[in-house]
Amino acid sequence: HVQLVESGGGLVQAGGSLRLSCLASGRTFSSYVMGWFRQVPWKEREFVAAISWSGGRTYYADSVKDRFTISRDNDKNTVFLQMNSLKPEDTAVYYCAATPGRTIRTMRYEYNNWGQGTQVTVSS
Repeated sequence: HVQLVESGGGLVQAGGSLRLSCLASGRTFSSYVMGWFRQVPWKEREFVAAISWSGGRTYYADSVKDRFTISRDNDKNTVFLQMNSLKPEDTAVYYCAATPGRTIRTMRYEYNNWGQGTQVTVSS
């Protein structure tokens, strides 16, 4: 089990950038695949991006490809989501998630550790 705490959310104008961070507890961070999901009211939580345990492989939802970048620093137990060219439709609560293993996962049910979420609001 790993505890996750997100930070870095806020209000930004369309076209702007934000960088989310997720700090994980525990000494086995490098054994987890890490993901970012987002959710707006009355909708299912959706996959945004994921990164392998080593950081060598990443995967993105089509809606954020070429705008968002996921990365991780295993020495600091932290995963990041750099969000550029933000759009109003990116407004959501963003959640960090972790699942043990080496295969990138994109489905919500495949992750068993979740942070509390951080709000991102993009104004038009």
